[in-house]
Amino acid sequence: MNRTAELPLHKQIYELLRKHIQEGIYAEGDMLPSENELSRLHNVTRPTIRKALDRLTNEGYMQRQQGKGSIVKGRPGGVGILAFSSTTTAIGKDNLITRIICGPELRSWDSAFSFKISQKEKEVGCYYLERLRLVNGEPVFFDITMIPNINLPRFNQRNFENNSLFDILRRKYQIEVKGGEQQIMAIKADEKLQEYFNLKPGAPVLQLNRKIATNRIDYYFYSQVFCNTEKMSLYGIF
Repeated sequence: MNRTAELPLHKQIYELLRKHIQEGIYAEGDMLPSENELSRLHNVTRPTIRKALDRLTNEGYMQRQQGKGSIVKGRPGGVGILAFSSTTTAIGKDNLITRIICGPELRSWDSAFSFKISQKEKEVGCYYLERLRLVNGEPVFFDITMIPNINLPRFNQRNFENNSLFDILRRKYQIEVKGGEQQIMAIKADEKLQEYFNLKPGAPVLQLNRKIATNRIDYYFYSQVFCNTEKMSLYGIF
C-alpha cells in the first residue's frame, strides 16, 4: 500500500478497500479477507482494520455477518450523503462530474445558512463556492459552501473542477472532517434549481444545511446541499 503521512492508517485502508470494491477486485457477494489477514497484509493492527471496515459498512459497501466475516455488497445504489463523507467518496470519482458555478471567492458574511457564526468568523470573511454535481451525467446535487478564511493560503487558486473539496482541504491544509450537524427539509424547487435539475415548477427537492466540524479546534465550515432525488435516492445506515 502506498501510504502518505497525511491520512490516518484506517482511512488509508478504507480508501484502498473501497477502490478495490469499485474496481470489481472484490465483487458483490465476495468475502473480504479476515481482519487477521488484512492486518498481516497491510502491517497494521486489527483495530485499524476494524475502523476501516466499519466505515465501509456504514456507507453500504459491505455487510458484516457474525461468524462469517465481511461480505461485499458492491457500490451502493443510492448516495450515502446522509453520512459526513464527501460526495466524491460516496459516489466515486469516475461517476461524478463537478461544474463550478461560482467562486471560490472571498466574501463578507453574517450567518451561514441556518447556523450562527462567531465574531471571529464574521471578521475574517469566508470563501464562497457554488457547484453543480452530475452523477452518471444527471444533475443530482447543487451545493453552496462557505469556509472561514483562516489559514487557507491560495485557496481561491485551487482547481475545484472535478476535484473533491474534502480531499483538497485534507491534502493541502491538513483539515480533516470529524462530523457535524445537519438539518434536512423538503422544499419546492425555485427557478434556479428547476434550471439546474431540469425540473418542473413545484417539484420537490431535498435541502440539507450542514455545519461541519474539523480537526482544527473551533473551526467549522458550512454547506447547503440541494438534492434532486427524482432519479437517485439517498440512504443512511443506522
